Amino acid sequence: DPRGLYVCETGGQRKSLQVHYRMCQNCIEVDAPTISGIVLADALATLFLALAVYCVSGHHRSHTSRASDRQNLIANELYQ
Repeated sequence: DPRGLYVCETGGQRKSLQVHYRMCQNCIEVDAPTISGIVLADALATLFLALAVYCVSGHHRSHTSRASDRQNLIANELYQ
């Protein structure tokens, strides 16, 4: 515990320093394996989300409509 009053004496002079130190009670240690685990989990979550969006977005060929393939012609003599 580094809290307390520190005193330095040199050449007949006396200097003091009061140290206040607060420790975090709910801190976790962040080291290389923790950071790599977080990055890997984030990448996997992003991949699964992209895959889910791709699957849900309706890329099924059996359900496509042919209505967009038809041309609606205007009944006008200039365009015939």
